[in-house]
Amino acid sequence: MKRLIELNVNGELYEVAIQQHRTLAEVLREELDLIGTKEACNQGDCGSCTVILDGKTVTACLTLAVEADGRDVRTIEGISDGGELNSVQKAFVEYGAIQCGFCTPGMVMSATALLEENPNPTEDEVRMGIAGNICRCTGYTKIVEAILALSEGGK
Repeated sequence: MKRLIELNVNGELYEVAIQQHRTLAEVLREELDLIGTKEACNQGDCGSCTVILDGKTVTACLTLAVEADGRDVRTIEGISDGGELNSVQKAFVEYGAIQCGFCTPGMVMSATALLEENPNPTEDEVRMGIAGNICRCTGYTKIVEAILALSEGGK
């Protein structure tokens, strides 16, 4: 049996009829064609599917879409500035924090949420803020440098 839910994704309202067991990641990718949210482990371990739900990061592969009914969802597609990369995305490029790119959307979403909550994080706070995201390519150093460069103290 399907249930009609309303999702506010990146400031746009969507009404979607879904089966109640569908995850937010599945609905974003398969129903709304927002494929920036990656599906990798489907166990909440890697962070590739990280989105911001009501201001807090969540793993979309473990969040049922019905849990997001009526709530504010932000995905990687919604953080750019009119088609231009936002400051976090630009810093990731500038600091070489992107290699294969698979973790990048989730990592950028975690960094965005962290900087919105704490505009001047320490290195330890940055590392804690991205702790739910696994990157197999970079070793995290460049990612941490990119995020610290955006902190109020790094500007």
